Amino acid sequence: MSLSRMTTLTLALAAFAIVAADVGNARVGGGGSFGSRGSRTYSAPPATNTAPKAAPMERSMTEKSAPTSAQNAQPGAGAAQPSRFGGWRGLLMGGLIGAGLASIFGFGALASVLGFLLQFALIAGVVYFAVMFIRNRRQPALARAPAGGPDRIPQPDSLSRQTVASNGGAMASASALAIGQEDLDVFERLLGEIQTAYAREDAETLGRMTTPEMLSYFSRDLADNAKQGLHNEVSDVKLLQGDLSEAWREGGSDYATVAMRFSMIDATLDRATGRVVSGDRTLPAEATEVWTFRREDRAPADGWQLSAIQQAA
Repeated sequence: MSLSRMTTLTLALAAFAIVAADVGNARVGGGGSFGSRGSRTYSAPPATNTAPKAAPMERSMTEKSAPTSAQNAQPGAGAAQPSRFGGWRGLLMGGLIGAGLASIFGFGALASVLGFLLQFALIAGVVYFAVMFIRNRRQPALARAPAGGPDRIPQPDSLSRQTVASNGGAMASASALAIGQEDLDVFERLLGEIQTAYAREDAETLGRMTTPEMLSYFSRDLADNAKQGLHNEVSDVKLLQGDLSEAWREGGSDYATVAMRFSMIDATLDRATGRVVSGDRTLPAEATEVWTFRREDRAPADGWQLSAIQQAA
């Protein structure tokens, strides 16, 4: 295979992988974890039945606190340094060495095979690095009880105990917050309305239901979709299961983090032709995410607004 053909194939595969990654995560949140949770932005929310673990925050305007001494500790000089790319580096180096030996000793057919493997490894490596680069830059009635009944919904007293137990001494500047059924109903309503407004590309409505930070992320994602000639179609959002993870008050703001498993009709369409690029316009898809809502004293009329989304890990 000539160098020009290999270069063309590499660029084509990389472009396909990047578009596929973006299209596959076209719903609200884009399959990522971003936003702010006050002083707990970089702390893992307490586990719930719906989401035993939430993915760490990838993008946030909240400044990350200084790392602890344990995080600052560097491995010894003689210790092996782990690779961020795992086996990819070994695969690429092995291919380079094998191809080099084949060229030196002229192994004929072996050299051709190794050369092909090297080209494949290089293409795969370029695609992998391109996808990782893009990802790094892009950085329903809630608490509806599962079949067990309404007694599964956390009550204010149990919420207070759970919050204190989960955060311990980290609550010096925050206090537990009681969340009632009215609040949970608001969270469920916002789940559906935010998804619908995002699909309509209605920035004004999104701005009323989300914090300015979240609106900036959504606007950027919608602009990227438009550049690619794509449009997200969402309907029939239904909460299947919801748990309150934690709720607290700090600095004149209330925060509530909830885990939600929901279903929705989610399809990505070509703007020009209406062709389905990914997803399905008839079969619902399920997702589990952890959403954090914020309510500020200085803007009581705004009520609860979405301030962060994290994927269930």
